[in-house]
Amino acid sequence: MTDSELNELVKKVSQEYFGKPFVHQAYFNNRLKTTGGRFHLKDRNIDINPKVYQQFGEEALVGVIKHELCHYHLYNDGFPAQHRDRNFKVLLKQVGGSRYSPIQRQRRKKNYHLYQCTKCQTEYYRVRKINTKRFVCGKCHGKLEYLRDVSA
Repeated sequence: MTDSELNELVKKVSQEYFGKPFVHQAYFNNRLKTTGGRFHLKDRNIDINPKVYQQFGEEALVGVIKHELCHYHLYNDGFPAQHRDRNFKVLLKQVGGSRYSPIQRQRRKKNYHLYQCTKCQTEYYRVRKINTKRFVCGKCHGKLEYLRDVSA
């Protein structure tokens, strides 16, 4: 789907579900990572994450478009258009837009470093490596020894 096809889809959804025209521009924005779309207050254009269409299909795309159009039309009518506002929640429910983005943040696995006290054998898991010459055991002040990396 191209930007012009997206723009036509946004105009169609706006007229069909809101009964109002969408007179600005809608674009795909590859820089969006975890959000489905974004409404810009300054120029009133809408950015849509292309991953929504590529990974979840047209139904999810229309849900994100409805969400952004709720911001658009409320802002143009002079109402508060934030997620927490009652007007926004009511309008979003009326048109059947998606409340949250279908795209989830990719969580990286953290590597933990395992240290053990040479005196009392207490084990310590740390995300960052520590300087064993500088730091000592918190219980007995014994020397710490690096054992291995542990994936979580």
